[in-house]
Amino acid sequence: MLWIFLATLSIAAAVGLSIWKIKHTNRNQREGTRDVFPVPDLVRLGLVLLAATFIGLGTFNQVFFYAEPGYIYHVRTILGEEKKVDDVGYNMHLFGRVNAWKKAMSVVVDNITPDGVDAEGNTSSASASLPSQNIMFLDQVDADADATVRFRLPTDEDTFLNMAHEYRTPENLLRVALIPAVQETLQATASLMSAEEYYSGGRTEFISEFENQMQHGIYFVKRTEESSVSIKRQTAEADASDPEDQASFGDQSKIVFSVKKQYDQSGQPLRKEQKFTSYGVEVHEARVTDMRPNAKFVERMQLKQKASADRAIAREQRIQEEEQRLLAVARGDREVAERQAAMKVEQIEMTTKAETDKKQTLIAASKQREQAQIQKETSLVLLEKAKIDAEAKRVAADAEAYQKEKILMADNALAQKLEAEIQIQQVWADAYAKRAVPQYVFAGAGGETPVGGDTETTRFMQLMTVEAAKNLAYDRGLSQPNNSNNQ
Repeated sequence: MLWIFLATLSIAAAVGLSIWKIKHTNRNQREGTRDVFPVPDLVRLGLVLLAATFIGLGTFNQVFFYAEPGYIYHVRTILGEEKKVDDVGYNMHLFGRVNAWKKAMSVVVDNITPDGVDAEGNTSSASASLPSQNIMFLDQVDADADATVRFRLPTDEDTFLNMAHEYRTPENLLRVALIPAVQETLQATASLMSAEEYYSGGRTEFISEFENQMQHGIYFVKRTEESSVSIKRQTAEADASDPEDQASFGDQSKIVFSVKKQYDQSGQPLRKEQKFTSYGVEVHEARVTDMRPNAKFVERMQLKQKASADRAIAREQRIQEEEQRLLAVARGDREVAERQAAMKVEQIEMTTKAETDKKQTLIAASKQREQAQIQKETSLVLLEKAKIDAEAKRVAADAEAYQKEKILMADNALAQKLEAEIQIQQVWADAYAKRAVPQYVFAGAGGETPVGGDTETTRFMQLMTVEAAKNLAYDRGLSQPNNSNNQ
């Protein structure tokens, strides 16, 4: 339209100059003057050419348009043709209409981006910007939530045209489908858990459930009330002197509200489908960027945090005291262990010494036993030898006795008897030779030999010899050997 407006201005300027020139010429003719027209004819010609140029450009823009990257265009021509254009460059729409749709549209919920809904042009940061949404958790705690959801439009021509017919413009799609879906899903996700659960580690679960419901639909849920009885008995602790006997109070029961998902016969959760998904619009990503609860809940959380910190400090102090106790026990155990180790070393030394003495005693006893055994064996050998020697001597003695017996029996022991006789006679001869002879000898009465004379001595010697022979018990006579004995 700008080009047509500029072309119209150019034509109007050229027509005005022509009328001015005609009036100037008529005035010269009436007055008979020859004044020169102040505007050259080239200006009028230039205005005509400029108007033609503007008309050409306006006509070109009504026939062609430039497709920007990242956009999908819904084109309707003057001939009734309808098509989708996503090629970058000039395309023909032939005096028709063109709606530009961003391939990816975003809905930002925060307090930073200026509020507004547009087709997300090159200078805008979001297709739709909303203030922080106030949501209500399951435990009736409200909070302001910030989120960002990115949508992708269909690229298939039939699906895109069907979506374009339904919503007509990107702004309408944002207002009637995408923004309400984001707001409803945020609130539906908040009703699945309590604020305590969210701030006690359920943030990731909240984000996951929000994205899941944005993509596949909102869960059908059923809110139930459950009565539970506390296991811990609540007692009044005014009497600190008797902590075992305290007055109990309360019925120990409480009402718990819970939200349970509804499931079909196949076990799949029932969902309220997101209407825009039936037109090919997909949720590319969904994020919950911030959650700000009300002031009362923040105070309660601060008190809880302080109580938790106090418990943690008390727990750490208890652990420290326990560690000190364990350290004291460990030191006592170490001292006992050291004493036990010293006593054990002493005991081992004494035991080792006793074992050594015992082994030495056993070795000495074993040595003595072995020596005794050797001596016993030696004695047995000597005994056997003595027995053999004695037997040999006995046999030799028996042989010699037998020999002597035979000899004696052969000559009636004449040699022995003679030897004994000689010895006897020798004794008496020596005694007779050494006898004392008196100086004076007196003869006996009757003319006999005087007492103490040689004759008397000789008789005495003979008697002693006979007595000795009798004592020897042998016969001084010679006898013949016994033939029967020899045989």
